[in-house]
Formats: sequence, C-alpha cells, structure tokens
Amino acid sequence: MQIQFQERRIYLDTCSVGRSLDNQEQDRIRHEAEAVETIVDCFFTGELYWVASEALAIEIANNPDLKKREVMRDSLNFAHETVLVGSAEESRGTELEVLGFKPYDALHIACAESGGADVLLTTDDRMLRLAKRYQSHLRVRVENPHTWLQEIT
Repeated sequence: MQIQFQERRIYLDTCSVGRSLDNQEQDRIRHEAEAVETIVDCFFTGELYWVASEALAIEIANNPDLKKREVMRDSLNFAHETVLVGSAEESRGTELEVLGFKPYDALHIACAESGGADVLLTTDDRMLRLAKRYQSHLRVRVENPHTWLQEIT
C-alpha cells in the first residue's frame, strides 16, 4: 500500500509505542498494532516525522516489564526529534491535569504541542475521550492510530 503524506509530525504516546508488544488475540489490538507498525515504517522512509519526548522516555523507563521496556526504549533511538520537558511543558501539563488528564497523558500532550506535532496517537480510550471533550483546549489533535491511519489513507 502506497501512502502519500505531507511531512506530518507524529507523536506516539507510550501505549502506541508498545502496542505491538501486547497480546494480539483481540482484533482491535491487532489492528492498532498493525497501524503503528505502518506508521513506524513511514518514519524510516521519511514519509512521517516522529516527535518523541523526554516524558515518553521516562514513562518507558518505568515500565516494570523488562522485555517491553528494552524494546520500547530502543525504538526511541529512531525518533527524529525529542522534546525536553521544561517549565513550559510542566506548566501546560498542570493545566491539562486540571481538565482530568493523568499526569503522563498531560505531559505527552504538552510535549506534542511543544514539538509542533500534527497529531498525538494513543490507544488509551480514557485519554481519547477526554481529548475529544476538550479538543478546543488542545493545540494538537489526539487520535487512535488505527482510526487515524484509515482516515488519511
């Protein structure tokens, strides 16, 4: 399948980065994993630009599953750009927590915004629901990777 992208900047949260490591028995998980794999392939070909963050690296480092942690950590080496968490991101994260986002979700959104991401991709249903509810408060679009990939192809 040939996909034509217009240099889109993509931020994957921890759930998306690790989706291919989840049990693939459920159709939804398998479809999301396949979508993330397609997106990652596009990072390698230069069709998409991967914006990661220090928050993502820290959350991955805290994963108790050693195998998942190592695979996800190694994948970060291929990010085109890594947003550092500074006072602006921390402040924005705090604003987003007030809306109900979990601390790491709030930081992911703040970093995606700071990194100029066009879309933040997550498989976290709670985060997706909150992002839809508060989309007018966000400076980045938040979508499910499978849904987003279907939409743009």
